[in-house]
This record gives sequence, structure tokens and C-alpha cells, in this order.
Amino acid sequence: MIRLVPRTLRSQLTAGLVTLLALACLAVGVTTVVALERFLVSRLDQQLSASAGRFAASLEHEAEPDADNQPDTRGQSEGTFGARLLRDTPTQAAVVRDRTDAAVPLAAGDRRALAALPADGSGHSIRLSALGRYRVNAVLGDDGDVLITGLPLRPVEETVHQLEAVEAAVFGGALVVTGVLGALWVRLSLRPLRRVTTTAASVAELPLASGEVAMPEPVPVAEPHTEVGQVGTSLNRMLGHVGNALERRQASEERLRHFAADASHELRTPVANVRGHAELALRHKGPVPGEVRRSLERIQSESERMSRLVDDLLLLARLDAGRALERKPVDLTRLVIDAADDARAAGPRHRWLLDLPETAVTVEGDDHRLHQVVGNLLANARMHTPPGTAVTVRLDADHQGTRLTVADDGLGVPDEVQHEVFGRFVRVDHSRSRAAGGTGLGLAIVDAVVTAHGGRVAMNSRPGHTEFTVTFPRVPFGSQAR
Repeated sequence: MIRLVPRTLRSQLTAGLVTLLALACLAVGVTTVVALERFLVSRLDQQLSASAGRFAASLEHEAEPDADNQPDTRGQSEGTFGARLLRDTPTQAAVVRDRTDAAVPLAAGDRRALAALPADGSGHSIRLSALGRYRVNAVLGDDGDVLITGLPLRPVEETVHQLEAVEAAVFGGALVVTGVLGALWVRLSLRPLRRVTTTAASVAELPLASGEVAMPEPVPVAEPHTEVGQVGTSLNRMLGHVGNALERRQASEERLRHFAADASHELRTPVANVRGHAELALRHKGPVPGEVRRSLERIQSESERMSRLVDDLLLLARLDAGRALERKPVDLTRLVIDAADDARAAGPRHRWLLDLPETAVTVEGDDHRLHQVVGNLLANARMHTPPGTAVTVRLDADHQGTRLTVADDGLGVPDEVQHEVFGRFVRVDHSRSRAAGGTGLGLAIVDAVVTAHGGRVAMNSRPGHTEFTVTFPRVPFGSQAR
């Protein structure tokens, strides 16, 4: 569909300028054409009044053959029409041709038009079937008849048409030239606004959600008192506020990241000590009261859980800081098989299905972290779905990259939390059944590790089907056979 209304401000201004000029040209053209036509017609009326019906009066003696009684064509211009009406009936009609008169055949419509003319000596326009359009006037003759004299309107029409053609050519050329020059002038005038638009577009493309952001240079403002200058000044002020806010946010994130890394690092030793002392106490050969043993077992369990939490926080802090991961070929197929065996052992009441290619799929990355990605996805499916749920792990690779898909037919993720499932400490316990507690960092680690490998992870969930898809970029060495 062709859009007829211009969309950009530049095209709107140019179109408005050309439209206004076209309306002005149309008004001038119509006025001059109408004025010229009226002037020429009035000149014809003056000529008709000056002739005083002499040619039409001479037609009364047309029946007498002597030369003295011939119609008077002297002083009559070429094409002059004359007619005599007696009792509203035309009796003679002739036209001057080559300084002589020639009879004019009148059709029934011509006779009615002539009979309808008022004998007031004023000009009227009629159309004669044999001659075309004429300007005529009618006066009373001496014998009680009506004398009609007319002059052709063709010269007037030709002159008017010639003026119309000249005006169309001149005005058309003026519109074209004005359109081109107006577009250049508008383009030049809107150059500061275009700089503002470019700066705003560059800001819109910046990833402002996280990380350090380099704000663009302020817009140069030459005339701050103009509308464009005011827009540029306001944009520069807004960019300054946004830049300050982003710097403060980045500084806060850095402090929080360092705190999490330092705290996690410092907690590893005391947590390990608590865990070791609990294990040592449980190995005591002497009698230990039942309540004390249960407490020691709880201390050991919670210390192990805290140890995993500290390790996860430390990993996320290192990934946030841009810590490089190990890069080497990893057999992703073997890794998926091992992770699926671990998941089957941890969740024997689930149905674990594998859909793997015939040849091994190899990616470049950190073996331990990639195993953690697959393990977290399978653990997420196991803990957040009821027993009997089918979990399918699919792996495939092509020229675009490698895709790992983990899908289950559980209850699905609620719509209100789907946008934050990869956040930290996010839980959806209220809608998905769980067999064991988690830290809420599993999917956050999946997202961070996959991003560190240059890939991306996405989720698609609805009741009865939840699917996590991890995509890794294509590596030069491709796949290797198992």
C-alpha cells in the first residue's frame, strides 16, 4: 500500500510549501483566465452593440435580387452571424464568409435558442449546431421583427486556452523548482534537528540495563533560542542526568559485585571448617545422644548447602567481573549423557528422554561450567515438576550453531514471572511443585555461563510444556565423531 501522506518532518514541510504555492498558482490562474475571458467577451458585446444589427437588418431585403438590396457585409468581420425573427420564428440566417454572406441551416434546437433570446440589446452566449458557440444580441427592427447579430467565441476560447497552457507550463516549472529548492532549504534548516535525532537514536541503542555505558557527545547547539536549539539543549541536559545516574548505578554495581566476591571468598573457609567439624563429630566412636547426632547431621547438611551457595555467588561475581573461562573443545554429547544419568539417579520417578545426533557435538568452552549448565537445567526440571513428568533433552548442531533444549510437560511457569526466571534468587514455588529446596541461583548461573560462552538462553513456557533452549555459536573445528 502506497503511503500518500509524508511521514518525516522534512517531507511534510516541503510538501506543505509546494501545496501552498500550488494553491496560490491555481488561484492566480483561475483569476486571470476568468478576468481575460470576461474582458474579451465584453469586447465582443461592445462590437455587437456598435453594429446595431445592420447585418441582420440587411437580411430583410435578401429576397430582392438587385445589388442595392444585397445584405450589407461591409465593415462586418469574418464569421459575423445575422438572423431575422418574425413572430419568434427565424426567417433568414446568414454568416459572413469571405466578405459575402452565406445562408446558415438552423436546426430545431437553434431555432428555439434564437427565439428565446430577449430583445434587450445585451450579449448572450448560445451554441449553433452549424457554427459553434457564438456571442449574440437581439434588438427590435423597424418592421416589428427581431434582429439578431452574433460574433464567434472561438477566438476568445483559443486565447483563453493559450493562456491556460502558458500558465500551466510556467506554474508547473515554478512548482518543480520550488519543490527542489524548498527540499534543499528545509534539509539545510533541519540539520541541527537531524543531529539531535542521531544522538537520541544512538542513546536508544545503548544497553542501559547493566554494565558500564559510554554516553554520546552532547549535541552542538548553535542557536539556543530557536525551537531546534531548545530541543538540543534539553536533550543535552537529559543526557547529563542519565550519564550521572548510570555512573552512580555502575559504581553501586561494582561495590556490590566486589562485596559479593569478597564475602563469598571469605565465607568459604569458615563454612568449610564448620562442615569439617560436623563430619568429625559424626565419626566419633563413642556414644552420641540421638538429639546431638540429629543436630550434627543438620549442621553438616546446612553447611553443605551454604557451601554450594557461596560457590554459586562467587561464580556469579567472577562472571560479572568479566573473568575469562577456560576455552577448549568440549564433547557436549558426552556431557549431556553424564548429566542425564545423574538426573535419572536423583529423580528416578521422572521419565528422562534423550534425543541426540549420531555424531558427537563439540563446542568450545569450559568443561566444568558447561556441565554445570546442563546439570542446573535438568535439576530445575526435576525439582519444579511433579513425579511422572517427562523431561526431554535434545541436542543438535548445524551451520548456524549448537542448540541444547531441555523440555518438560509439567505445569509451566506462570506468566507473571516468566520475564524474571533468569534473575537471582527468583523462586516460583507457589505455582510449581518442588521435591527439594534450591538457592534460586540455578537459572541465573545458566544465563551467566552461557553468556560468557558467547551464547544465549531462552525460555518458552505454557501449561503442559516448558522449554529452555541454549544456543552456542558455531565453532571453526565443528563436530567430531564419537
